[in-house]
Amino acid sequence: MTNTSKVITCKGAVCWGAGEDVRLEEIQVDPPKANEVRVKMICASICHSDITSIQGLLPYFHYPLALGHEGVGVVETVGDGVTNFKEGDMVIPTYIGECKECEHCISGKSNMCLTYPMRFTGLMPDNTSRMSCRGNTLYYCLTFGTWSEYTVIDVNYLVKVDPSMNPAHASFISCGFSTGYGAAWKEARVEKGSSVAVFGLGAVGLGAISGAKMMGASNIIGIDTNDMKREKGEAFGMTHFINPKDSEKSPSTLVKELSNGCGVDCSFECTGVGPLLTESLEATKLGSGKAISIGAGNEVTIPFGHGSLLFGRTLKGSIFGGLKAISDLSIMADKCQKQEFPLEELHTHEVQLGDINEAFEMLKQPSCVKIVIKM
Repeated sequence: MTNTSKVITCKGAVCWGAGEDVRLEEIQVDPPKANEVRVKMICASICHSDITSIQGLLPYFHYPLALGHEGVGVVETVGDGVTNFKEGDMVIPTYIGECKECEHCISGKSNMCLTYPMRFTGLMPDNTSRMSCRGNTLYYCLTFGTWSEYTVIDVNYLVKVDPSMNPAHASFISCGFSTGYGAAWKEARVEKGSSVAVFGLGAVGLGAISGAKMMGASNIIGIDTNDMKREKGEAFGMTHFINPKDSEKSPSTLVKELSNGCGVDCSFECTGVGPLLTESLEATKLGSGKAISIGAGNEVTIPFGHGSLLFGRTLKGSIFGGLKAISDLSIMADKCQKQEFPLEELHTHEVQLGDINEAFEMLKQPSCVKIVIKM
């Protein structure tokens, strides 16, 4: 154990208030306390939830905010009582834990651990922060802030990965891609030979396509208004592509036309765009269809077509695709190492941490899927 008494001053991206510009600041990162480690970040990536946190569109973010929740790094310092991590370990953070002992962990009915749950206070489990800037406490984006050269993370929200793993790929599976993949694998339990529709072909949607392919779906329909996503979808296993802008018909009608007129077995709504939640459910079969809501939207309350649900369909929400933070994410990391999915297709852009604001302009480019932030 080294440097446990030293505060590190480093660079980090901070949002001082909802809707304000992101600023690169000098921040102070405290040494870890018991059952914590300080991590030197290698790289991070941008998820749609990061944008909503900056815009202040959801109620559970606190400011000033240390941004970022996807990333990969190396353990720099370990706190007291830490036995399962050591200095030099390559790790990815998770925003839910897995105690393997609580009701949910044992039953398998949910990945939402009751002992180490998602944290909405923006603080560590002891309700304090290890990061500050200009004398102000910095709040975490959920459980940590990855758009920083250093961050402190509770060990119950960390997964160790092979140090030979591609850092960008490790960052991608820390949230977005794994969320989609897990939704098809663990949440929907897509059946062999079945049909699925995926609304929104960002990293989450491409993950859902990949997971559906792995589970043996025979008809995988991707829906996106960006024609450049067709090639990406096909790389992950998509069989049909729909651009709703090319037709006056609704997306659900177009899906039905590609699935014998009756709809798909399962759909995944990956955008968070309100009207598409109804469309995703309407695109499934009467009586047995199910839709999984994955995308983090910009609105807390949205209108919903109740009739789509009334006729025997099922709508289910999902956090992290139903994946358990340790058990399943370790499997995802192994699949990544074996190159079972083409994560290089996600890596379209990258920036240095010092140029973080350029990333938001890159997101507007049609060719952009995932942006890697290099430390």
